[in-house]
Amino acid sequence: MGLLQLAPNGKAHLIPITILYDGEFYDASAYKAAPVPMALESGTVYEAVGTGVSQGLFTVSSALHGNNTWIGEGTWQSAVDLAAAAALAAKKKEARSKPAPEPVEGPPVLRRAGAAKAPEPVPSSPPAGSNPAPTAPAPTPATPAPVPPAPPPVAEEDPDRPVLKRGAPSPAELKKQSASRSVSTPKSTPAKGDARAPSTFAATAASAVRSIPAISDADGPDPRPYGYSLKPDEEEKLRKKTLALAADEVRARAAQLAVASVGSPVAANSSKPATRAKLPQPSFEDVQLHVFDLSNSNEPVLVLTAKARMPARPNAAGADLQHADLQYVVTVVARNDIYGELHKAFASVTDTQHLDVLPRLELIDAVDADGDGRGELLFRQISDAGRAFVLYRVIGDRLWPLFQGTPAQ
Repeated sequence: MGLLQLAPNGKAHLIPITILYDGEFYDASAYKAAPVPMALESGTVYEAVGTGVSQGLFTVSSALHGNNTWIGEGTWQSAVDLAAAAALAAKKKEARSKPAPEPVEGPPVLRRAGAAKAPEPVPSSPPAGSNPAPTAPAPTPATPAPVPPAPPPVAEEDPDRPVLKRGAPSPAELKKQSASRSVSTPKSTPAKGDARAPSTFAATAASAVRSIPAISDADGPDPRPYGYSLKPDEEEKLRKKTLALAADEVRARAAQLAVASVGSPVAANSSKPATRAKLPQPSFEDVQLHVFDLSNSNEPVLVLTAKARMPARPNAAGADLQHADLQYVVTVVARNDIYGELHKAFASVTDTQHLDVLPRLELIDAVDADGDGRGELLFRQISDAGRAFVLYRVIGDRLWPLFQGTPAQ
């Protein structure tokens, strides 16, 4: 399994993630890397699957290594291009299989003067003693009159074209020319603070890169969609419930940091919430909710990622004010059973000052990593040490880790 990164211009490259061999997951960037990892051997074909739906094929042509990371270069064919090519091939095959139509004799065909004529029949000789009738000469075809050439197209008059005049222009004409130049001349210099300045183009292009899990398995099952459709009101209810779980996790993390800052024996990364007064409701931003049906059991699995901030409490001072400036990153995985009850399966909370201890998780997608027809959750783990891939399986109310990659810058 790898991660296909598809740019808006159609170029794509592949980052190897893991290889499943004999029931065990191995790091694909290091597995049999002599000198190139087996996952990036030339000619290997990967099928990109977005939320279980086939998106196209990627064929590896070469492998590159830099910054402790292997990258596979190759050619990308989207599912639309593959379907169009298959339809064209079927149409050509059908045309070749049809027998050629037999020529059908039709009525005489009129031809222009000077074209090849069919041989005229030779008249039979008249009988002896008869006076043959005089034959009239064949009419000469009239020569068609020459068609006069079409007049050249008249170009549209440019209102800004220069006009030659005698003498110096009058003040009224100078004023009119300056006004027309000020209207028609565009400004190429970006304004101060413009969001379209050249410095932001690189970030915009980078954010437009699409990441899709890709599988290379000749004997794997057919892809099936893992998306779970909800009505707007149902989605809003589940969003509120999941945000309530996320708010509890953020408040517990803020309480741990507050207690640890005054010398409490409770560690900052402890999972046991501190016993303090209930903290206020955090404010969330960049909330993303993904709903999957991983096991085809009609029990949705929800993955919520968001950023949060804790408001400063009244009469706050010192460490409380410092913690109010922190930005928290929370990831919650929950399962909604057939009775509508939400069960937390996993939660991860970190902040911008402790990424060296607690990395943050970024959801990539749901993907069938072992070929059993069930979906797993693929995350990107980001910390001060670098980035790595983590693969989890949802079992009941628990998230079971299947693979943990090595961080790389």
